[in-house]
Amino acid sequence: MLELSNKNTFTKEEKLCSTKAIDTLFSVGESFVAYPLRVVYVIHDESEFDRQNVSVMISVSKRKFKRAVKRNRVKRLIREAYRLNKQGLITLLNRQNKRMDIAFLYLKDELPEFAEIEKSILKAVSILTDKMEKER
Repeated sequence: MLELSNKNTFTKEEKLCSTKAIDTLFSVGESFVAYPLRVVYVIHDESEFDRQNVSVMISVSKRKFKRAVKRNRVKRLIREAYRLNKQGLITLLNRQNKRMDIAFLYLKDELPEFAEIEKSILKAVSILTDKMEKER
């Protein structure tokens, strides 16, 4: 498990797919906005061995982008920005033996540039690490 988290990859195990986990995330989780992303997260106390430390879900509204091509482009940009900047969050969760589920919801109705998304992801990761430090 530690081997995979040291690489800049985004594997199937890191994707939040379980409907039960998604329902829990949106009913119990806290949220904040790192514009143009709304971040919903929930922190679990124990780190289960069969799951990754961080599970991520990315959502882009069909109302804002009618064409699937544009929605998929935004999702790809968010996924790439997260993949490149997730390392600090994962190491902190490893140290504290906790697990986190995160949903990134895209709010804007125009196609973003990668720099804008990366800035938003960096802000979100720093806010999440601050919340983890305060929770200690």
